[in-house]
Amino acid sequence: MKHTAFYQTLLGLIGITEKDGSIAELFFAKELPENAAHQEIPLLKKAAKQLEEYLAGIRKEFNLPLSAEGTEFQKSVWEALRRIPYGETCSYKQVAEAIGQPDASRAVGMANNKNPILILTPCHRVVGANGKLVGYAGGLEVKEKLLELEKSCQPLKPKTRTQKYEFAL
Repeated sequence: MKHTAFYQTLLGLIGITEKDGSIAELFFAKELPENAAHQEIPLLKKAAKQLEEYLAGIRKEFNLPLSAEGTEFQKSVWEALRRIPYGETCSYKQVAEAIGQPDASRAVGMANNKNPILILTPCHRVVGANGKLVGYAGGLEVKEKLLELEKSCQPLKPKTRTQKYEFAL
């Protein structure tokens, strides 16, 4: 069974999906699904708490079981992304080299684009070869905020009161 919880965060509405005891997705949502039904799942609460701590500048590493669906190549890229230290960035080429495929920069970019567990698998830490920000599912503004948070270790400032929504789909 799969459960998804939605949380209003400083970055906007974020959905977190648990499947078979692991986090399978973390994504930006525009609105709550109409067919969502309320249900408490402890792992989703734990993930939301760790995300909240990260956005507050308190947490630098996540301690959650992750299980993203993808090809073996994609999974190797996502594992490499999780090894990029907090507050640091690297290029697609550096990720390709880290997985032993130095000519696979474009394929790394495509795997980065398909990352289903945003923030927890920190694809926001990957930048262009020239150091410029390129592509992010949440938009470049969000990517820039995440990188600024990590570089400064300062929490993001709330614009509104945080709301929590938990639903099973």
